[in-house]
Amino acid sequence: MASKRKVANPLALAVMALLYERPMHPYEMVSVMRERGKHESVRLRYSSLYSVVEALEREALISPRETVREGRRPERTVYGLTEAGRVEFLSWLRELLSEPVKEYTQFAAGLSFLPALAPAEALALLEHREDQLEKEVEELRSRLDAIMEQGLPRLFLVEVEHGLVLREAELGWVRELVREIEEGTLGGMSEWEAFHAGPDEKTGEGAAG
Repeated sequence: MASKRKVANPLALAVMALLYERPMHPYEMVSVMRERGKHESVRLRYSSLYSVVEALEREALISPRETVREGRRPERTVYGLTEAGRVEFLSWLRELLSEPVKEYTQFAAGLSFLPALAPAEALALLEHREDQLEKEVEELRSRLDAIMEQGLPRLFLVEVEHGLVLREAELGWVRELVREIEEGTLGGMSEWEAFHAGPDEKTGEGAAG
């Protein structure tokens, strides 16, 4: 069962993971995350990063180690993981890897109200999603191949693989749903079509009105 975290932002996990390796200042954290492609799995913005760093320091999960200056650049504070931070990071990581959790996606929310749209419109929208998914899958495959060509071990690319697998699975599922709507074989199709049919012959009112 998931436990309540002092700082639950996924970016906080990324910061603690980096500091688990070695002390760093925020600018270096951003550079390393981008270099390793971690910004693809964790939303990264400078403003958010500094807010997360402040929150982690406030909770005594990280602490300042030293202040450094490189050339004419402003001074930068180097942070390190505290013992409490190390325990929190490893506990959180183990939880994320071992415990499946319900994730409320926007697509699932849209699907739950799919019958509100007429079948023809729903079909057109799903076909558009299918096209977009095909492009995303192609881009993810190309990105993964490009990163692997740089010699980065697969161990450090498993989250990219996971994203690709999810997109491929969704693409296959959407394709099948589109096919069933086109062929009229989707369960409940007749009721769906009747709901969006023209004025009822007996009452003179729209079926959905």
